[in-house]
Amino acid sequence: MKLGLIGKAIMNSSSPDLHVRLGQLTGIPTTYDLFDANEQPIKSLAKQVDKVIAAGYRGVNVTFPWKEAAVGLASRLSTGAKMVGAANTLVFENGEIIAENTDFTGFMSGFRATLGERKPGRVLLMGAGGVGKAVAFGLGQLGASEVILMDLDDAKSRQLAKELQQHGFTASTITAAQLADTVPHCDGLVNCTPIGHEKSPGCPLPAELVQAHHWIFDAVYVPAVTEFISAAKQAGAAVVSGVSLFVYQGVDAFKLFCEDEAKREAADQQSTTLFAHYRRELLKETDE
Repeated sequence: MKLGLIGKAIMNSSSPDLHVRLGQLTGIPTTYDLFDANEQPIKSLAKQVDKVIAAGYRGVNVTFPWKEAAVGLASRLSTGAKMVGAANTLVFENGEIIAENTDFTGFMSGFRATLGERKPGRVLLMGAGGVGKAVAFGLGQLGASEVILMDLDDAKSRQLAKELQQHGFTASTITAAQLADTVPHCDGLVNCTPIGHEKSPGCPLPAELVQAHHWIFDAVYVPAVTEFISAAKQAGAAVVSGVSLFVYQGVDAFKLFCEDEAKREAADQQSTTLFAHYRRELLKETDE
């Protein structure tokens, strides 16, 4: 099964390891190639997708900056992709392109795998881009009492708040100036900005604002232990790392790439094992 990832600055992605590993565990010989716009010219997502279809790929994952564009290429959209308005997984089947957003489903699975039945409560979400949208809708589905959005582009956060409200979720926006007053009254703090990535080091908010009563989620997983996660651990807050999103969105994508129901079930059954493996490998954690 030929798979790949299309995006920018992805050469350190662990996705090839995850999908090849899933292929081994489920008995499907799998290859997974990286198409990085920083390494090779990609004129457009549409042209790159045409190339991989012609080369016999079963499907691809799509990341920054093409998640929204991926929706426009699809002949069929999942509920999640439609709701979020972005897709990170394209499956090629019988001349059709099927789009799914496994950031949406994977975030919810990762949250539950880490925090069990804990309610999200009132959540501050920083970053209203592709992954931010997916996580925002995931928080809504998980029963967050309110999603408070902050983005450097105020219009972006206002638009996302409007979309969440249209789906019946409670959402509002703040500016960066309101951060210090807002954080103490939140249950969850979520980073969906690139801040903390190896290419954009830093913490998305002042570290001293994170307190023990918070749970935090950082969508960044390269490096696995970001400054935000370090601050949360220091404060005694519960941590949902980007590793959980990485694993569960990957498993969900692999299941979509599988053509056989039994193989899908086999992949699903490996999710807990894989989560434990990557927690050890990337976070240097052991099962408690």
